[in-house]
Amino acid sequence: MKNDPGYKMKTITIETHFSIFESIQELPKDIQRLMLEAISTRKTAYAPYSNFKVGVALELDNGEIILGSNQENAAYPSGLCAERVAVFYAGAKYPEAKITKMAISAASENTTTGAPIPPCGACRQSIAEYEIKQNSPIEIYFMGEIGSIYKSDSLKNLLPLLFDKKFL
Repeated sequence: MKNDPGYKMKTITIETHFSIFESIQELPKDIQRLMLEAISTRKTAYAPYSNFKVGVALELDNGEIILGSNQENAAYPSGLCAERVAVFYAGAKYPEAKITKMAISAASENTTTGAPIPPCGACRQSIAEYEIKQNSPIEIYFMGEIGSIYKSDSLKNLLPLLFDKKFL
């Protein structure tokens, strides 16, 4: 079919947009507080294998702040990323609340992480489930140990062709 001169392949273009803050001080005050919570929580991570620590702070529409850090295990698939720790706890503790904002900070014990570190694929899928469930976007701010912070207005910006219940 591709060799047929009349064949016209269709293409789609997907664009993502991020706001970039050069430092924590440039963030709105409420997000500064949330990011500082994520940085502090990062220090509670249990990461003896990867030496890569991640902290997350979620803000819920009821005003609650939920914290999470990554928790590793010698049987690697048994560990859990910080984002899922926080999102799943929020879903269990406050099932009717909506997640409005998420701050993520990641740091390696082996090198300084200066680039913003976004959620991994599994975490993106888990966050997507909650964004779809609550029918409202989740603002996601992410950074490394130092440097710029990226803001995504929605998880859909990080995972534009997401898999959800409509495919089941």
